[in-house]
Amino acid sequence: MLWNYVDFSDKDLQYAAIVIVLCPLIWNILARLEYYTRLITKISFGNPYIGCYLLATWIFCFSIYRDILFTRAVNSQKKHSLMLQNESLCYYLGHGLIGIGGVFVLSSMYRLGVTGTYLGDYFGILMDQMVRDFPFNVMNNPMYDGASLCFLGQAIAACSPAGLLLSLEVFVVYRVALRFEGPFTTFIYSQRKVQKTK
Repeated sequence: MLWNYVDFSDKDLQYAAIVIVLCPLIWNILARLEYYTRLITKISFGNPYIGCYLLATWIFCFSIYRDILFTRAVNSQKKHSLMLQNESLCYYLGHGLIGIGGVFVLSSMYRLGVTGTYLGDYFGILMDQMVRDFPFNVMNNPMYDGASLCFLGQAIAACSPAGLLLSLEVFVVYRVALRFEGPFTTFIYSQRKVQKTK
């Protein structure tokens, strides 16, 4: 059974699980705070671009910290015996998923740019039109889905049941975040349309 290979008392696992939740929670709180109060823009000398780049830096750094904790948790836990019997298959499958996920993440960042990737719309930095080119013509949320594939790939390559559980947590947390981010982004763009018609 998968659970038998997971040590839930492991601090590395606990910290990773907590930070996985905190990442999108905190950046969504900060983005909403910015939208309603312009606080980050105010402390950025009134420049929304500087504010967005500050938030982008924080999101990027905190995400790297989460990734380090994830790797630490994967490395501190038992490996699954069945996966170890097929270790080379797990290695290639895992790295294949990391590669596919990386393509989705990097290509979506390329299409959106820094401000499009890192919640620039909350700063009033809106794109002229919706991006429909690859990878957005393949999936709606290539950044989050690609990141989820990267975590899953790392867990499979490491033959780690704990990594599989943490990957599932990443996927679920991103799905919850999208339920808040998606409608709010739609609201922001609808407000722009209202202002244009005035």
